[in-house]
Amino acid sequence: MKRNLASWLAGLVFGFGLALSGMTHPEKVLGFLDVAGAWDASLLFVLGGAVGVTVVTFRFILKMEKPLLADRFVITKETHIDRPLVIGAMLFGIGWGITGYCPGPAVALLASPNWELWAFLPAAILGAVAEKYFEFHRTPKEVEPAPQSAVVQESKPASESPSEGSCG
Repeated sequence: MKRNLASWLAGLVFGFGLALSGMTHPEKVLGFLDVAGAWDASLLFVLGGAVGVTVVTFRFILKMEKPLLADRFVITKETHIDRPLVIGAMLFGIGWGITGYCPGPAVALLASPNWELWAFLPAAILGAVAEKYFEFHRTPKEVEPAPQSAVVQESKPASESPSEGSCG
């Protein structure tokens, strides 16, 4: 129950931050991505705030024996760039650049939907399902066993998938 409540509160704070920063407005995001035109650099402050909080807090969090609401940390050991990562990043970037929507802000916009959102969400869901399909159909030799310790390193975090990208 504590974990569900913490997840709900984190989602609420995240959604509030998206709305406050203007990231739920596609025209704001597209203005940020248009570096050759009328560039709107204001979202750099959002990025800077996120990176700043991460740099300061992760140093302390990862020194903890275990997370507050879980039995262990799940940290990926993947460090190489492979074809699925590049293709996924390109598809995500192209979709974000065309629509100005990212999954997190798109879900936040369910409170005030428009026709673009109703076109974007099925495509995002299809992409997430396709990612899970290809992940499931990988050959077994691509998956390495995880070592057993307090800080578990896996080839892919159990709580995060590529469809849960950094912008939500």
